[in-house]
Amino acid sequence: MHKHQISVVIPTYNRPLYLCELIESLLRQTLQPMEIIIVNDGGESVEFVRALYPELFITVINPDPKPHHVMARNLGIQAASGSHILLCDDDDLLLPLHMEESMKVMEKEGADFIHTDAEMVEFKVENGCRVPVNRRLFAYDYSLEDMRTFSTFIPSGTIYRREIHEQIGYLDPAMNNYWDWDFFLRVCEKYKVRKLPMATVLYAYGHSSNSAIHTKMRIYLDKLCTKHNLKPLPTNNFTSLLLEPGLQARASQSLRTWDGKPIRSRNKRGTDLDS
Repeated sequence: MHKHQISVVIPTYNRPLYLCELIESLLRQTLQPMEIIIVNDGGESVEFVRALYPELFITVINPDPKPHHVMARNLGIQAASGSHILLCDDDDLLLPLHMEESMKVMEKEGADFIHTDAEMVEFKVENGCRVPVNRRLFAYDYSLEDMRTFSTFIPSGTIYRREIHEQIGYLDPAMNNYWDWDFFLRVCEKYKVRKLPMATVLYAYGHSSNSAIHTKMRIYLDKLCTKHNLKPLPTNNFTSLLLEPGLQARASQSLRTWDGKPIRSRNKRGTDLDS
C-alpha cells in the first residue's frame, strides 16, 4: 500500500452526470484514492453512485440543513481519514496520472501542498456523456506577489497534508467566493507549496456558476483584500482574466496528456438539469 493515503472530498449539487464522470476519472487513477467523500449540498440523492462504483470506498454525507459549498467541503474534510486531502469540484475531471505524479513531486520536494496546471474545457452533452467543444491550456508561473494580484490557482485536484488544517483552520465559510484564493494565501504563509507543470485537471467552464455573478463577487473580493491586505482588485472570472496582459506574461509551458476523448461513466440515468 502507498504510504500516503488520499481522501477525495467532493461537494455536489444536482449534477449526477458530471459527478459520475468525475468518479469514473478517479477509478482510472494509477494511484488509487483511499476513500471518496461526497457531500450532497442539499440536492437530489446521489446514494446510487456507491452501487455504481463498488470498487471504490465511497461515503455520501447528506447534511441538514443545506451547508452551502464552502461548509460542505469542510464537512467532507472533517470526515476524512486519509493523511492527505484532495479537493475537487463535481464538474471537473482528473486525468489518470494526476494523483501519482502529484505525490511524486510532494515526496521529492518535501512539499505540503501541490496543485497542477489544467485544461479549461467547454463541454456539451451528447448521448448522456460530456464531450469537449473547446479546450485551452491554463498554465502560469507565479511568485507569491503575483498571486496577491491575479490568482491562477485552480483548487480542483489540489492535494495537501491533512494536518495543515490543525494549524490554520478550515476553509473560511465567510468567503463564499474566493474561498480557494483565501485558502491558498493562508497556506503559503506557513507551508511549502509547489505546482506540477502537467495539465492533469480538466476544468469545466461555460455553464452558469457563482463565478459569473459579479455583483456578489465584489462583496467577497473586498473581504479577501481586507483579510490579506491586498491592493484593490477587479472582479474577474477566468475568461476575462485570460485577457489581462499581466497574466499573459506569466503563461508557462506544461505537459498536456489528455487525448481529448470524453470520460464516459457507468451512469445511465440521463443528463443533468443544466446540460
